[in-house]
Amino acid sequence: MTAMNELRGAIDHRAALADMTAAVGAPHLLTDQATLARYARSTSARPVRPLAVARPADAAQVAQLVRIAATHGIAVYPLSTGKNWGYGDACAVGAGQLILDLSRMNRIVQVDAELAYAVIEPGVTQHQLSSFLEEQGYPLWADCTGAGPDTSYIGNIMERGFGHSPYGNRLQHVAGMQVVLASGEILETGFGHYRQARAAHLFPYGVGPFLDGLFTQSNMGIVTRLGIWLMPRAECVNHFLCSVPAHGDIAAVVNALRPLRLDGSLRSILHIGNDLRVLSGGRVFPHAELARAAATDDPAPSGARLPPALRAQLCEGLGAWTVSGALYGSAAQVALARKAVKRALRGTRGRARFVTERSLRLGALAGRLLGDSEAGRRLRAQVALGASLFEVNRGVPNGRFLAGAYWRRRGGLPAGFPQGADPARDGCGLLWVSPVLPLRGEDLLAVHALAEAEFARFGFDLFATFSMINERSLGGVLTVAYDRDDPEETARARACHDAVFARLFEAGYIPYRVGNHAMAALDPAGDTYWRTVAALKGALDPRGILAPGRYQPGEAARFG
Repeated sequence: MTAMNELRGAIDHRAALADMTAAVGAPHLLTDQATLARYARSTSARPVRPLAVARPADAAQVAQLVRIAATHGIAVYPLSTGKNWGYGDACAVGAGQLILDLSRMNRIVQVDAELAYAVIEPGVTQHQLSSFLEEQGYPLWADCTGAGPDTSYIGNIMERGFGHSPYGNRLQHVAGMQVVLASGEILETGFGHYRQARAAHLFPYGVGPFLDGLFTQSNMGIVTRLGIWLMPRAECVNHFLCSVPAHGDIAAVVNALRPLRLDGSLRSILHIGNDLRVLSGGRVFPHAELARAAATDDPAPSGARLPPALRAQLCEGLGAWTVSGALYGSAAQVALARKAVKRALRGTRGRARFVTERSLRLGALAGRLLGDSEAGRRLRAQVALGASLFEVNRGVPNGRFLAGAYWRRRGGLPAGFPQGADPARDGCGLLWVSPVLPLRGEDLLAVHALAEAEFARFGFDLFATFSMINERSLGGVLTVAYDRDDPEETARARACHDAVFARLFEAGYIPYRVGNHAMAALDPAGDTYWRTVAALKGALDPRGILAPGRYQPGEAARFG
């Protein structure tokens, strides 16, 4: 029995909440039913209702709340902005925990233009940092993901997320964390615990054991500040898109591009999406077309899966796969990289198209001249996509890439999308399986085949993206998009997720991150690694109050 389980029977919630209210002020300790329901919303259809929500203003208040929670035996679950779409959103692993919402802690503490780094708090969003750098005239870009403008940098880094730019492997570009421990002590990692240190945010390792990794994908501390490295503004940026006509052709393209990642010709993270992933970025599920197709001799096996003929019609003009990436550097460097990409793709069926600022301007002009014709609308849509890609490449977040989360939503995209997009609030159903695989085309096809068999069995279309997250591996994101308003489809979606997860895990394709609903599946054999993690957890948090169940398979299994 865990320390938390031993304490649950004797908790005086009223006294604990009174002490917490005194710590943060009544406006920032929330227990009303509307707030609790809002934090329980989840794209994974696994609503987990908290005890209360505390919104501390700084690390000192976080430490005070943790000490109070420890005194009263209350579990606390920290989140940055609560937009962990598809993996748990703002929900804890188990019900009845105190949510520590760190979004009020949104200070950009420092920017060093010369050494290109910023020091930020958990509430700093992609939009906030990008706008700040632009408004202050800093010649710097921050890496950006497609998760939307309102997502937190620190929240994503704690999950070891990745973006698009040469700094897209985000955890590799972090130095110096401030962490509140379960004891209420505040730890500075790297050189940061030496008050006179001049390189606390420049050299991540410090001297002695390297601790930073302990606080990512774990429940051993609450990160309240860190240094994030920024990318000097590039003189020239080109985006390239490579369309691959047939499914099996992608293997040769992946193998051809791998040497360019290894030798540094391609510095950014490349994303490889199948036709449905590209399609879902521009439209939602075609309910009307499906109803018409069901009246023919080509019905779908279920309402969530496109019939082959309709899929072919909707994906006309799209390749089976599309590779997307960016080239950065001086004009001469980018020209050389373009040549390298073209040369590498010779002998494959992939052909690269390069998008420049000039081509976007010309495309926009042509789109206006073509007016409301079909060609004009198509060209304007292509230009809008190109402009969004350029923004993301330069660290400017764009919510349009959240469109795929709305694929099965009955109401389609909400009015005003992508402004204020919030898939959990908007009732989207979304589950992700995220395996890591060797950067080889054969492994990509193997993972796709294993997943596709299960998606077909459960009646869902497979939306697949594989990203070259470093020079030697691919990170997959396999999306189960479902109608959250349909209980049967929701149950089937969870069963599909679990079956894909299990098949890939058994085949050796282990996920790089998981949702709250899958934490218990991470330790099927009870191995030494997770016993070691448990020993560290016991030493740092003997009462088990910090996010019980988060990357803690044994405890997560108790929550169900």
